[in-house]
Amino acid sequence: MREIAAAVAEPIGRLGGAFMISREAKAYSREVTLTGWAPYFRGRFGVLGDVDADVVVSAAGFFPAETVREAWEAGAGLSAATAADRYAVVAHDFGRRKLADFAESARLADLLQLVVDGGNVVGAPLFAGWRAMRLPEDDRARVIQLAHVVRELRGGLHIVAVLASGLSPLEAIVSGTSAILPDGEANAEYFGWPRPYPEVTEEVRRRHIAAERLTDELMAPTFAALDKTEADELVALLAKAERAVFG
Repeated sequence: MREIAAAVAEPIGRLGGAFMISREAKAYSREVTLTGWAPYFRGRFGVLGDVDADVVVSAAGFFPAETVREAWEAGAGLSAATAADRYAVVAHDFGRRKLADFAESARLADLLQLVVDGGNVVGAPLFAGWRAMRLPEDDRARVIQLAHVVRELRGGLHIVAVLASGLSPLEAIVSGTSAILPDGEANAEYFGWPRPYPEVTEEVRRRHIAAERLTDELMAPTFAALDKTEADELVALLAKAERAVFG
């Protein structure tokens, strides 16, 4: 199942993450009267509860601790549970708008549900938190929330794989690409990492490739609930949904 994990990584990353930079996300930020990174951190990481910022740092992985603490504490007036619930609505509204003409959303949601149910929460606290969130009845909204849940699983396991491969989070960012954000140093700057950035040597590139492969291997058991036909169908439907959302 490693091949399936690798094949769906990019569409899951895009489908499960794009709502965070959508018009719906901007409306949510205005509604809760938060700016900068604060609405993002309170929304995405609100499933962890009203915890100290260090707990969020541990789950965020690729953000500098200073960025996380400043944003998390700036949004402290908004309860974590309320923020998470409201952020889920952002995902739902995004799905209803972008997948309005996607006729196979019910089947894709059912397949994603099998994947989510097969995931192991160890090492992936955001996956655990988002999997526990109530799902909407609307299939289009459900597709985006479930894609986000799978994305959180891969994200948590990718942090583990990066560290196991001998990379720092910052090295992983500057040597990598992003499904929905700028690549390399531009991404590091966007996340708030101070310069200078580490050099991307051949050794760093080799370790980054190893981390991606290890992430695929760690994700593979999650897809064990799918037979070959279902796995192929999942890949095909994700590609269709990705085209529907991004053109």
